[in-house]
Amino acid sequence: MGGGKRNTVESFFLGTLILWLGSVCFQILFNKRTQLLSVIAGSFFYQTSNFFIRFFFSDPLFVNTSVSLLHSLITSSSVLFILSREWLSNGSSGMFDHSQLVEGTWPWAFEALSFSCGYFAYDQWDMLCYRLYNGWIPSILVHHLVLLICFTLALYRNVTINYLILTLICELHSIFLHVRKVRRMAGYRDAKSILVKLEWFLNWVTFFVARLASHILITAKLIRDAHKFEKGMELPLALFGMAGMNLLNIGLGIDLFKAFKRDRKSQQGNLHYHRE
Repeated sequence: MGGGKRNTVESFFLGTLILWLGSVCFQILFNKRTQLLSVIAGSFFYQTSNFFIRFFFSDPLFVNTSVSLLHSLITSSSVLFILSREWLSNGSSGMFDHSQLVEGTWPWAFEALSFSCGYFAYDQWDMLCYRLYNGWIPSILVHHLVLLICFTLALYRNVTINYLILTLICELHSIFLHVRKVRRMAGYRDAKSILVKLEWFLNWVTFFVARLASHILITAKLIRDAHKFEKGMELPLALFGMAGMNLLNIGLGIDLFKAFKRDRKSQQGNLHYHRE
């Protein structure tokens, strides 16, 4: 990719990130939305984690992936805590009703969503700083931008918070994506290892359950309850966001299958070599 194109990409996404930050600061300072400070706290926390890891490892991609792994661990744990707490406190009855998902906010859901929103802003900045993206239209930067728009608008209007918490269940799968990436960058690629086989098993299980199935079910729920939404941007924005996520999930599944085949091929090649 040429320098001109690279600069154009960076200018666009950096510009949108600056506009986003200005918008959040405006809400906090002038509209007294102090609860949005958890967004800034999330960005600061993950940037600090980046600095700390960078003391020990110099590779920007390794550092970025390590922080992403930390985010997946924290976010998935938060989502499971929020859902289990709500289930134990009030039971499953009405927990997934339209009014609860759109207008209600489970305890700690706003804070968890805000903190995760801060991570996506940090990650966008880190990827732009170290150019950790590929392509003329980098899917990872587009993904982060869409999430920032959806998350921030939901936080501003205090709607669909619970819906967005449900979408973050996919971070369970992201844990094993990042673990695999960190493992390979650390040089451990023994496909015959029991730990690697277990990692692949958990990778596939969480992909189908926590990512693919959960996002399809959320999309189906949105379509089923479409007539219950009031006129406005909530439904179109939600459907647009979930359509994007489902398309990304399909692409991710294809990439995951290719990586799995490469590992299997490498394992069979090593086995053939040792037999000879």
